[in-house]
Amino acid sequence: MAFASLFSGRAFSGRARREQRGVELAYAAIVEQARAPLFFATMGVPDTLDGRFETLALHAFLVLHRLKTDRPASAGFAQALYDRLFADMDRSLREMGVADLGVGRRVKAMAEAFMGRVGAYEQGLEQGEATLAAALRRNLYGTVAAPAEEAVAAMGRYLRRQRAVLAAQPAAALLAGELRFEAAATAVAPEATG
Repeated sequence: MAFASLFSGRAFSGRARREQRGVELAYAAIVEQARAPLFFATMGVPDTLDGRFETLALHAFLVLHRLKTDRPASAGFAQALYDRLFADMDRSLREMGVADLGVGRRVKAMAEAFMGRVGAYEQGLEQGEATLAAALRRNLYGTVAAPAEEAVAAMGRYLRRQRAVLAAQPAAALLAGELRFEAAATAVAPEATG
């Protein structure tokens, strides 16, 4: 029995280490894509703490949305990725000087806000352009008085294209953290017709 527990413990910790490495790689890819200058310089997303949270939430949503299609195999990875996102939020708030007592409350509010965005973006992708545009105006552009309609439409195209790009990637690659987004400039471009 001791040998079996040792063996299974080693197998689990090896699997856990691979999953954690995959989560770290996936999270790094999400952050890198969310920080693309195009969102802030061209698409009108405010280059503020709120704007950066929104782009991060949008990209985390895309990956978690994709992982839902591979449940239950992806459930542990998706939860670990979600946990990594909010551990980073916790760390960032502490680095900004938020008092320890306020961090937990703020992270909880951010998690609730994120889940609201997940629901809104899922509904938008299911129900069409008008619903998706409304979700983007309310969330991604929530601190902008009057976002440019062209930018909102381009971000709707961006979400749909990135969803398709992620859907085409094998689950094993995603779970290894080898996810790829389409270049932001390409994904917001108008779709070719004819």
